[in-house]
Amino acid sequence: MVELSSMNWNWVHGLLNHFPVMGLFVLLVLGGLGLPFPEDAILILCGIFIATGIARPAIALSASYAGLLSMDFFLYYVGRKYGAMLVGHKRFRRIITQERLLKLEEKFSRWGVLFLITGRQLVGLRAQIFLVSGVLRMPFLKFIAVDMAGALITMSIMVGIGYAGGSSLEVLSKDINKIGHLAVALGVVFIFFYLFYKYIKRGRTPD
Repeated sequence: MVELSSMNWNWVHGLLNHFPVMGLFVLLVLGGLGLPFPEDAILILCGIFIATGIARPAIALSASYAGLLSMDFFLYYVGRKYGAMLVGHKRFRRIITQERLLKLEEKFSRWGVLFLITGRQLVGLRAQIFLVSGVLRMPFLKFIAVDMAGALITMSIMVGIGYAGGSSLEVLSKDINKIGHLAVALGVVFIFFYLFYKYIKRGRTPD
């Protein structure tokens, strides 16, 4: 995991300021790779961009949806290719331990599709769910269909929250340079989610 203190946030500001739609996609992908860009916060930002006219709805939603699914499919592929051996990999054992893998396999076997859809909505559990889906060799087309549905639920909730909040930020629609203030606010949100993620990684995730 990359520490927040080692990151230069100027490039994030510049990316979102000049290429907002591309920025949404890039940050969602980087967040899926373990960088401190929480999925929910980026989707809220997508809603704000739409509400304030910074990005067109169809384009922003399509880019965000693609960003979500690309990382979901990547984690599924890793789990399917390496199976339970992935917990021995330096990169992925930070995401899921052997003990956690066994517990999730049990729950996945019991609840199946419902567990995948529900788990996708929970911060800190998403990446683990996708890896386990691959480890258990869930049929690829079935995973795609279920995950696409789950991602739509996530987007509807988070983008909706951002849109509702963004509607009151009329000043942003008049001057896109004000996005700098928004980036600072989101930085606080990023830090909150990152600290929460570190908290549950210490073994306090719900069974």
